[in-house]
Amino acid sequence: MSQRPHIVIQRYDSLPSTNTEAARQAALGVPEGLCIVAREQTEGRGRRARVWVSQADAGLYFSIVLRPRVETRAWPLITLMAALAVADALSETCGLETDIKWPNDIYAGGRKVCGILAETVETELGRGAVVGIGINLKRGAFPPELRDVATSVEEELGSAPDLEALLRSLTSSIAQHYDALHQATGAEELLREWSRRSSYAVGMRVRVALENETLTGTTRGLASDGALRVETDAGEIRLVRAGDVTALRPVKE
Repeated sequence: MSQRPHIVIQRYDSLPSTNTEAARQAALGVPEGLCIVAREQTEGRGRRARVWVSQADAGLYFSIVLRPRVETRAWPLITLMAALAVADALSETCGLETDIKWPNDIYAGGRKVCGILAETVETELGRGAVVGIGINLKRGAFPPELRDVATSVEEELGSAPDLEALLRSLTSSIAQHYDALHQATGAEELLREWSRRSSYAVGMRVRVALENETLTGTTRGLASDGALRVETDAGEIRLVRAGDVTALRPVKE
């Protein structure tokens, strides 16, 4: 049975956060597929309460309400699903080739072009998810001091993309990957596809900052719930479910 959400887009000139507005409406019982799009965010946020700079008309600031029908342990795969959808949309619309950094960043030319923030929300229809996506479209999407770590589609390709075409491609891709995730072998196929598209999946030398410690090691693929498997320098396999991952250098096996 298809689980493609019916896409409905609401547009705003300005919001504190598209995720906050999507979560508010989700709590009131709106069906999945509601998409909140704003020209700017005044209080955009990323993982671990970090600020996501959202200059007016410089990026795509987007959140979608979902009501996954997968087992709870598979909910972290929603973030990986969204990353694949973004990568597909940027490739299809702009011809931009990207890399996926675990768990929620899209890189182009070695710098971050997109961030993803998935959050759960309790609603009248049961537990739901809100997936926020911020894509830097134009050069002014982020402050100059972030140039070493951030980029935009315009900077990578020489021109800014058509926002509406990118939005159409993104919503279509999300619907496709979300539906696939709900199929019998959807989780396994998603993990395989994500691993194929990410240089971080296997053999990447990384430093991982956890809440109370920092470890270094080499990535060894994903666990069934999307956790990153890291073989430490001591030979121990650690499952990372929350942490900041920094690439050090590739390891040639």
